This record gives sequence, C-alpha cells and structure tokens, in this order.
Amino acid sequence: MINPAAANPAAQATDPAATRREAQMRQAAEAFEAVFLRQVIGSMRQAKIGEDLFGSSASDQFRDMADARLADDMAARGSFGIAELLLQQFGRGGTSPDGGTNDGGSR
Repeated sequence: MINPAAANPAAQATDPAATRREAQMRQAAEAFEAVFLRQVIGSMRQAKIGEDLFGSSASDQFRDMADARLADDMAARGSFGIAELLLQQFGRGGTSPDGGTNDGGSR
C-alpha cells in the first residue's frame, strides 16, 4: 500500500522545525514589507503641497505613528505582495518568482 504522505512532498513538510522556520521567515518578510511601506508613506508625506494650518511637532509625531500602523496593517494583509515574493525567493521550494531555480548558479 502506498503511503499518501510519502507520495506528497508537501505533506512531509509537517516537521516542527520546518514549520517554525517558515513562520519566522514569514514574520521577517512581513517586517521588511512594513519597513519598506513606511519609507514609501514617509516619502509621500514629504511631498506635501502646502503648509499645515495647525501643524505642530505633536501632530507630526502622531501622523508618523499612524503611518507606521498603516504600513504594518498593509504588510500583514499582503496588500503589495512584497513579503510573498521574498518568501518565494528565499524560502519555498527554491524557485524564484520568474520560475527559475535558486541553485546558486552563475548569472
């Protein structure tokens, strides 16, 4: 009798160490995406057209915190897919997003 788990390599990935590694990689990829989005949002804020009528350092600090929260939420939802691309590139099955393999060959 054929063992279904042996026939399916994905089913063999239930190793606790592999699961933990996958979770850590996902967390790191999402953190990278959040940092990237914070930079993008910050750059957009710097391109403001006019002066704030009631601008102050306190409102700037609050705006920065709100932008950081927005970036974290966007990264957690996978809105841009940057984290998923990183996971494909560095962690899952050794394939790159363009369908090639990550075998460390010459470029």
